[in-house]
Order: sequence, then structure tokens, then C-alpha cells
Amino acid sequence: MKLIQLTAITAAVLASTAALAADPVIVIDGNNAVVYEAEPVAVAYQADAGYAYNADAGVLRNTTGAVVGGTKTFFQTVTHPAAISAEVGTLGYGANIGYALNDKTELQAGWAGGDVADLFGGDFDANDVNYEVETDFSNPYLGVQLRPMANWFTVGAGIIVPDNEINVTSNPNGGVYKVDGKQYNADDVGTLKGSLEHRNTLAPYATIGFRPNITNNFGLFGEIGAAYMGKTDAEVSTVGGSNGFIRDENGVVTGETSASVANKAEKELEDENYVEWLPIVKVGATYRF
Repeated sequence: MKLIQLTAITAAVLASTAALAADPVIVIDGNNAVVYEAEPVAVAYQADAGYAYNADAGVLRNTTGAVVGGTKTFFQTVTHPAAISAEVGTLGYGANIGYALNDKTELQAGWAGGDVADLFGGDFDANDVNYEVETDFSNPYLGVQLRPMANWFTVGAGIIVPDNEINVTSNPNGGVYKVDGKQYNADDVGTLKGSLEHRNTLAPYATIGFRPNITNNFGLFGEIGAAYMGKTDAEVSTVGGSNGFIRDENGVVTGETSASVANKAEKELEDENYVEWLPIVKVGATYRF
């Protein structure tokens, strides 16, 4: 009987002190004292599985931890984006990086620029004056790319910070310019040269597109949309014209000078609002990490 009691007491004491590794346990039964050495108990913890990337949905890996995971996690995510892309289109030639917030939402930061005048035809008409166009675009942008159905279909929106240089040079038609409804001898006026600048310092944009995955890492994309660049300010001057009054198409001297004709052409150029709504058409390739 004493042996059974001793066994029960010993088991209870050992259970209550299992977490105290290497601490001795003393059990007293009557006048007898028995010393037991407790064995350390190993406790297993299971780590959180975290976020998983669903390859079938065609989305980027989840980087939400960058927002809530503290400075260290934020730095690691910024220096390790979910994807990088190269693009070419009406905004220019460029690239962007993407960070996925979840399986349907991706943040993008990118830049596109260069000479893209040929994509708009290389020339345009402001009333009756034709102008050749040269461009030097710089369009950094920040946006959100949504996958509303968690597949290849995308909807995008964001802000462009345009710094676009647009230069124009006039092409006389049959040796005359028609400005403000009147025709002037092109040799007397000279060459009309000018520059355009959009008034918007921030240009909102919206797009729709597709982003199919080709492999686990590589994909293609295409987008169409528009950016509102705003109305334009123009500056026009003449090069090589006469210093006096200029003649009309019949050789009759008018009361206009090269400067006054340039001022009228400038107003017509501003009224044209060249690419006030800049069309966005671009294609590219994506590498996903």
C-alpha cells in the first residue's frame, strides 16, 4: 500500500515540476527521503506559415508585411520587389517595379520617357498651320494595378509627374502660312518655331489591360488608357523672316510683321491643346521573383 501511495505522490510531483530542468525533487515517505532528478521537457512551437503565393492566380508574392512588419521588414521588401517590368509605349521607353499587397492589388512605381513623337504621327495641324514635332518625354509615375477577378485582367490608376519637352517647327503650305484666317508669304514670315508645355504638374491616368503569366517567373502585359495632361502653354517665334511688313499670298503688303503673325500662331497653337488627353498604349515583359 505504501508503495502505491509513494508511486502516486512521486508522479504528481514530477508532473508539476517537469518544466524545471535539472532541479531535484525530494519525496518524503515517513522517515525515508527519496531524491529524484527531473528531466527537462522539450516544448515544440510551430511557426506561422505566413503568406503564400498562388501561382495559378497569376499574381505577385504577398508583401503586405512591408506595411505592418516594422522598419526592418519594410527595408527588406523595398530592396526586394515582387516584380520588375520593362515597357514601351506612348509615354516612352521605361521600366517599373511592383509590390503586391494581396492577390488582387499591386503597387507600381516607374518611369517612361524619350522621343516618342513618331508614335503620334510626327506632325499635327493647328488650324491651317502644319507643325513637325520633336519630343523629349520624362514621365515618372506611381500607381495601383488591380486584378478584380484575380486573373490576367487588370485595371490600373495613378499619377504621372510629367516633365515633357515638346518642340514644333512649321511647314509652309505652298509657300504661304494661313494664320487667323489670312494668308501670309512664308518667306517674309520666316520659319515658325515654338515649344509647348502642359499645365498639369500632376496628371491622373487610368488603364485597362492584361498580364498573362508565361512561366512561374516570366509574363507579358499590355495596357490601354489615357492621362489628363491639361491644357497647353505655347511660345512661338520666327526665324529668318523679314524685318518689315510682310506680304500676303498675292504680294500685297499687309500691316502685319513677323512678330505679330507669330503671336497669332501662338494663340492658335495653345487653342489646339496638343495631346491634352495623352493616350496610353504600352506593352512589356515582367519578371516575377
